[in-house]
Amino acid sequence: MSDVYLTRVDASQNMARYYRMTVQPTLFGEWSVVREWGRLGRGGQVRVVPYPSEGEAAEAMTTIEQRKVRRGYQ
Repeated sequence: MSDVYLTRVDASQNMARYYRMTVQPTLFGEWSVVREWGRLGRGGQVRVVPYPSEGEAAEAMTTIEQRKVRRGYQ
């Protein structure tokens, strides 16, 4: 499973953001999508969402990635 790292920079709006995602196993036999986002060069917020299987977690990560790309992340 590969990590996803996206950025969105727009100097005219003073925007410099990043969005990082990875799929990781939990201690309880489930899988989770770990998302981190914030301003480039600073610490960000982290959210962990558990899923019953690795496939479901990977599918959720792909869906989130597609949504972010539509919003201008690269």
